[in-house]
Amino acid sequence: MPDEKTPRSGLDRLIPPEIRRDRFARAIEAVAATPGVRHILEIGASAGEGSTEAWVRGCLRNPQPPTLHCIEVSATRFAALAERWKGHDFVKCYNVSSVPIERFATEEEVSRFHREVRSKLRNVRLEKALGWLRQDLAYLREHGLSTDGIRRIKAEAEVATFDAALIDGSEFTGKPELEEVYGARFLLLDDTRSFKNWENYERLKGDAAYRLVTKSRWTRNGFAVFEKVTP
Repeated sequence: MPDEKTPRSGLDRLIPPEIRRDRFARAIEAVAATPGVRHILEIGASAGEGSTEAWVRGCLRNPQPPTLHCIEVSATRFAALAERWKGHDFVKCYNVSSVPIERFATEEEVSRFHREVRSKLRNVRLEKALGWLRQDLAYLREHGLSTDGIRRIKAEAEVATFDAALIDGSEFTGKPELEEVYGARFLLLDDTRSFKNWENYERLKGDAAYRLVTKSRWTRNGFAVFEKVTP
C-alpha cells in the first residue's frame, strides 16, 4: 500500500512558477493594464505565483481593474491559488477542467504529432508524453472534473467573449480551448513550440482577424500574444 503522504498523481504536487520576470510576464501585465479590458481568462493558473501574479499587477494598473477568472484543475494547486489571492475580490478562482475529457487530444493525435513535427515535445520519449495524457484523464475521472469549465465561467460571468485569454493549461487541450475563447481581443499562448499551442500559433499567425503583437521562440517553449484586428 502506498504511503498516504505520497501524492498519487503529479497533479497533486505544487510546482515552481514558470512565467515570471520574463518577456511573457511583462506582456501579460501590459495586456491586463489595457483600458477596455474587462474580463480575463487564465487557463492553467497553477498556485498563482507565475502568470497570475503578472495578470494581477496589470489589473491593478488598469483604470478599471478587470475581473480575472483563473482556472486550475489540480486541487492542491487550486487551494494555494485561492489562498494566495483571497484578498483580491477581482480574482475569481475555479477548480474545473477547461474542457471535458471528450475534447482532449487522443493518443493517436499525440503520437502522430510526436512523429511528424519537430517540436519541443520530441525532447521527451513518446511513452512519457502519453503518460502525461493518461495522468490528466485519470485525474479528471477520479475527481469528477470532466466539465465544460470555460462555458460555465462565461455563463456565470454573463460574458459572450473574454477580452483576453491565456492558454496555458494541459498539454493536450490547447486546440479546443482556442475554439472556446476565439474572438477575444487578446489571445495569449504559452508553449508555442510544443503540442499545446503549436497548431494554435500557426492558425492565428495566418488569421487575418488577428495580428501578432509579440512572440519569442526562445523563452522556455515559446510564447505569443495576438490582438484582434478592429474592422
